[in-house]
Amino acid sequence: MNIEELTKKAVEIRKGIIEAVYNAQSGHPGGSLSIADILTVLYFHEMKIKPEDPKWEERDRLVLSKGHCSPALYSCLANRGYFPVEDLKTFRKIDSYLQGHPDRNKVPGVDMTTGSLGQGLSAANGMAIVGKMDKKDYRVYCILGDGEIEEGQIWEAAMTSSKYKLDNLCVIVDNNNLQIDGTIEEVMSPYPIDEKFRSFGFEIIKIDGHDIEEIIKAFEVAKNIKDKPTCIIAKTIKGKGISYMENQVGWHGKAPNEEQYKEAITELEKGI
Repeated sequence: MNIEELTKKAVEIRKGIIEAVYNAQSGHPGGSLSIADILTVLYFHEMKIKPEDPKWEERDRLVLSKGHCSPALYSCLANRGYFPVEDLKTFRKIDSYLQGHPDRNKVPGVDMTTGSLGQGLSAANGMAIVGKMDKKDYRVYCILGDGEIEEGQIWEAAMTSSKYKLDNLCVIVDNNNLQIDGTIEEVMSPYPIDEKFRSFGFEIIKIDGHDIEEIIKAFEVAKNIKDKPTCIIAKTIKGKGISYMENQVGWHGKAPNEEQYKEAITELEKGI
């Protein structure tokens, strides 16, 4: 896909996020919308995958460590052909396989069960280490929330990434500056994020997380980094794409009502 096609696809991904959260009347739209462009580039341009064979051994892996943002991952997987888009409307329903957090045993295309924050990078390290040991050329991508990196386990895992020179690992920090209780500075500031990861032995790339071209270039650069892991710090906007949700901490974990749902879909469709 070219940049224009990816931009349009990102709109479809955002529509899927809103459909899922609205129909469930539950979920996390803000942080899902902030990673929509990154996930779109990964699943429709960057990652080596086979939707018809979700467990293909040579595939690239993705760990959505901020697992509460499953609507974004599910929307990408559905639009990529792993399961019907219509199933997004069953999100969080009692008999649905699309639970509030991703489950690798239930959802085709989910590489790691996540939800307990801070643990995803450890799992991604394991995948990357196995790739090295088995002499595989797959890459492992791990998306972290900027509030999530307040967790101590992230930094233990970061030491491991560096120690084992995991150049097949690419960490993406969704730096939307908001978490459930407010700004990340107010809660427990992880800034400066770039200097912290650099001090742990990572190559640092800083981008606009909503600029498709910048995202593509960042992943290209990351693939050519040798003997150390890469951390892409993506500056994003929580709730991106829906005016009344943008930069509003209240939309961290709240579903739109019918009027808000219709307004959101109308806004997104105007952007196609």
